[in-house]
Amino acid sequence: MPNPSPEIIQLLSVFAVAVTAPTYAKALVLIYGTILAPGRRTVTAALRAVGLKDEKHFTNYHRVLNRDRWSPWVVSKILLALIILIFVPEGAPLVLLIDETLERRRGKKIKYKGWFRDPVLSTRQHVVKTLGLRWVCLAILVPVPWSQRMWALPFMTIPALGETTSAKLGKPNRTLVQWAELMIDKVRRWQPDREITLVGDGSYAAIVLVQRCQRLQKPVKLVSRLRLDARLFDFPGPQPKSKRGPKPQKGDRQTKLSELLEDPKTIWQALKVILYGKEHVVEFVTGVSLWHTPGQDPVPIRWVLVRCPDDSFEPASFFCSDTCSTIRQIIIWLSLRWNIEVTFEELRAHLGFETQRQWSDRAIERTTPCLFGLFSLVTLMAKILYPDTLPVRQASWYFKQEASFSDVLAAVRSHLWNGSNYKMSIENPDLFLIPQATLLSLLEAACYST
Repeated sequence: MPNPSPEIIQLLSVFAVAVTAPTYAKALVLIYGTILAPGRRTVTAALRAVGLKDEKHFTNYHRVLNRDRWSPWVVSKILLALIILIFVPEGAPLVLLIDETLERRRGKKIKYKGWFRDPVLSTRQHVVKTLGLRWVCLAILVPVPWSQRMWALPFMTIPALGETTSAKLGKPNRTLVQWAELMIDKVRRWQPDREITLVGDGSYAAIVLVQRCQRLQKPVKLVSRLRLDARLFDFPGPQPKSKRGPKPQKGDRQTKLSELLEDPKTIWQALKVILYGKEHVVEFVTGVSLWHTPGQDPVPIRWVLVRCPDDSFEPASFFCSDTCSTIRQIIIWLSLRWNIEVTFEELRAHLGFETQRQWSDRAIERTTPCLFGLFSLVTLMAKILYPDTLPVRQASWYFKQEASFSDVLAAVRSHLWNGSNYKMSIENPDLFLIPQATLLSLLEAACYST
């Protein structure tokens, strides 16, 4: 069994309040084992990684996921508080990223599976649907000392069932927007004083979500894409005193953004912004309008229509529920949203996402969110072990300037496998005959195995 440093033990001890003492002890074994195990992330793989392959009561560790009582909401709350404490300066605003990802799973006993659009195989002209589980992930965007790019650390992940699956199981069907409303309500309740910005793609561009964010006790800024044919209106003018009846909710219909884009009379303004690590010159048009769809109350938004003179990306329109936000900040927020896509890819490549094999409902509900949370937990461990500089894998033919998650995982694995954590017996001198270069090569191969 690994013997981590007191700092790591203290970090993990915070989660002890969410579970019973026996469950906490078993959960620690699974955490260490999942970090150390390569390939599939199953309970048995975790037990093998920590030397418990001969454990007779191995079923007790399966019960952590399929039977023991503990609340994922409480764990999410604790994890978010830890991330904010370690990575976010006191009083700084929180930037949250929300997106959904697909876990490809098949099996007769997996009740939550359904057919969903596969973003990897689909194109604009052709939609491909894949059988699996859809997860809505909420992550917080934080700066890390080993990379110029900000990292998206997941802290809350919820299964979003399809309409057919919900009806089959007799569960109320919630859309992605409704799940986003629930999740942002939770975060606002946990962090009542922080300024929060929620960034999502076009799936979360909904008037009802804007209304929910604006009507919270402390409003949340929602930033997302906006359709070029969105119905935008002027604010209503003053109603004459002689006119009876309710005050109109909106004024005249404004020109469509798609028409502004094609109109040669549109006055564009230039702006220099850093997107994806490079400086770009973009042109934009902006305004404050009422966004309205039939059957819903209009909401005030600031919209931004952006195009690039060198055609490096297609023209797009965005909006922010806070009408006082600057254009530069809105564009930067939208560009930072792609960091959550990087997190999804790292989870698949290095933490075995989509290799789980649980089939019971409760285990499925818990296992994937735990894997997402483990991504953040490993990053927290690395920050505690290496506050400023993280060891990065190098070679004479490749110079790596910034650390990636593979380096973070390798650093934490190396700490857990550290030779000082194990006692070498003098009666077995053969243990000392391994050449140092060979030993280091074996350790590096183990730390970077996927």
